[in-house]
Amino acid sequence: MQANQKIEIDVCSEFGQLEGVIVHTPGLEVEEMTPENAERALYSDILNLSVASSEYSVFKSILNKVTTTFEVKDLLSDILSIDQVKSSLLKVICQSEGAMDIYPKLLGQSAPELARLLIQGVPIERDNLTRYLSQERFSLRPLHNFLFTRDASMSFGKEVLIGKMASRVRDREAVIMDAIFNNHPLLVTKTINPNTPENLKNFPGISIEGGDFQVGRKDVLVIGTGIRTSTQGIDFILENIKLKKEGLQHILIQELPDTPESFIHLDMVFTFLDVDACMVYEPLIMGTNRFHTIHIQVENGKVTDISEQKNLPKALKKLGIDMQPIQCGGITGDWTQEREQWHSGANFFAFSPGKVIGYERNVHTLEQLNNNGFQVIPAKDILSEVCEIPEGKCVITIPGSELARGGGGARCMSMPIRRKQV
Repeated sequence: MQANQKIEIDVCSEFGQLEGVIVHTPGLEVEEMTPENAERALYSDILNLSVASSEYSVFKSILNKVTTTFEVKDLLSDILSIDQVKSSLLKVICQSEGAMDIYPKLLGQSAPELARLLIQGVPIERDNLTRYLSQERFSLRPLHNFLFTRDASMSFGKEVLIGKMASRVRDREAVIMDAIFNNHPLLVTKTINPNTPENLKNFPGISIEGGDFQVGRKDVLVIGTGIRTSTQGIDFILENIKLKKEGLQHILIQELPDTPESFIHLDMVFTFLDVDACMVYEPLIMGTNRFHTIHIQVENGKVTDISEQKNLPKALKKLGIDMQPIQCGGITGDWTQEREQWHSGANFFAFSPGKVIGYERNVHTLEQLNNNGFQVIPAKDILSEVCEIPEGKCVITIPGSELARGGGGARCMSMPIRRKQV
């Protein structure tokens, strides 16, 4: 598929062969974090951009080998060249962030420069007393988290669900992705947006982020609920499924603990690897604990069953999706599982059935994958043409000494927009 060819959004699994993906190469917005504002930016540490950029380049180069990649900044620049979109999008952003004073100046910027500013931030002009004394450095804050493109929008079938971010510092990401999917001439889809006044009124407490949203099959969603996706957010998704009245549909819900922060999303403890294999953080997903696994069945627009299940793999098996769980951190002991889960050891991204990308640092997890038939191949060997991507199962390993400190892995950093049917 060519980057200038229209692409109809279509994602009915987590592992079908990838035909299009949206990414965001981290830029100066990452360097605008300080130890003082890192927590507000949802980071536990500040990143070294030069190292993170080098690591990210390897990740994107692998994606470029296997699919068509689209950069958020390029897509945003494209739609900002449409005058009506430019003015309306700017107005929404400036009004919601209390920055209408800079609207006229932003309106005069070129589309590429404006796209850069909306992601990297607009420094405050200290031209009156209030702004001079302000502790803020920006009129529009940088989007430190946008490299994790998974969260602000989610493909499901031929539609895109826009995120309702749990933290206001990420709201602009969802606004930008909504504008891209509704206005870019190459993207053919319909969006479902929870961020309307009516939806916010009907579902108080709603939040939905893509790290919690996984497509098991065209009739099966697997969703985590915790500090980033609320039960009200899942109820919003449920209501939209009911409205379609499309026969039998299933939602599997995994409750997540509030701490540690590495449990931020479902894909930090559970990801699909293949038609018959998944990566799990065993203590939470398979172990005996107080966190519920719930199955909701919808039939022709009505909820016909809500019941508790033993765990996600067993619930999936009841629906005909038989998954062999592979343990994040291996089987050598609790401490290796905890350590590697903390560094996104369960956060794999499948670009084809049985072909996944993950961090090279999680050696016990990789050993466990290898023991289950996945050939472990360093990304540098693929990129230097020492070897090719094999026909069988494989895990391509990317460097992640710095990227992992941002709190996400290969799945977090990729937003698929089209996959082949499995």
